[in-house]
Amino acid sequence: MRLLVTRPEPDSERTAALLRARGHDVMVLPLLRIEAVGQAQFGPGPWAAVLLTSANAARAIASHRRHKELIGLPAYTVGARTRTAAMAAGFAPVLSADGDVDDLIALVAAQLPAANLPLLYLAGSDRAGDLAASLQSRGLQAETAVVYRSVMVADLRPEIRAALEAGRIDAVLHYSARAAAAFMAAALTAGIKDSVIRIKHLCLSSQVAAPLVDAGAEAVMAASEPTEAALFECVGRT
Repeated sequence: MRLLVTRPEPDSERTAALLRARGHDVMVLPLLRIEAVGQAQFGPGPWAAVLLTSANAARAIASHRRHKELIGLPAYTVGARTRTAAMAAGFAPVLSADGDVDDLIALVAAQLPAANLPLLYLAGSDRAGDLAASLQSRGLQAETAVVYRSVMVADLRPEIRAALEAGRIDAVLHYSARAAAAFMAAALTAGIKDSVIRIKHLCLSSQVAAPLVDAGAEAVMAASEPTEAALFECVGRT
């Protein structure tokens, strides 16, 4: 298949390599640029554990001046990819919920049912839902520190625009709702929305799919679970 991957670097090239190894023709269009918040602020601590819902948070905190202070704390991640990034950043031990944010909340509540210290959530500037509030409903206190931000890239490169307009892309892979919204905004700016809404859109979850559905996309498929493996299964079924 002829595919377009829209996730940020460095993950977009890694995903593209995996898809090419499966025989697909892949173009890459990072629509979000990830930037570490160099002076990210969080309190004096101490904390019971660190929570991460994105590999971007692990990469961002690796260069923070208080990095060494945090990596000795237990870390809980939403999935295996974030766990790998957390381990690369020096965290140990690291436990993965192998699912979504609800699975992470359940894991933390089971592992730390009576934590006397707050948890530290290393987050991005744009978040779906309120992890701290959800944990509070389970009797756990959490503090949120914004350690990275995602900046929208508004333009389609000429070769991407030409391929979309000419129907030379069979499906677009979307990994976040913000990137999906950025893709539709870029298509509208380029004047090719009519072409874009007719092609297939494969999404990591129904939440990711929502901006595409709202924009009128006609063929949107959400993965059965929010993992890359499940998203690749959508590619296989297309």
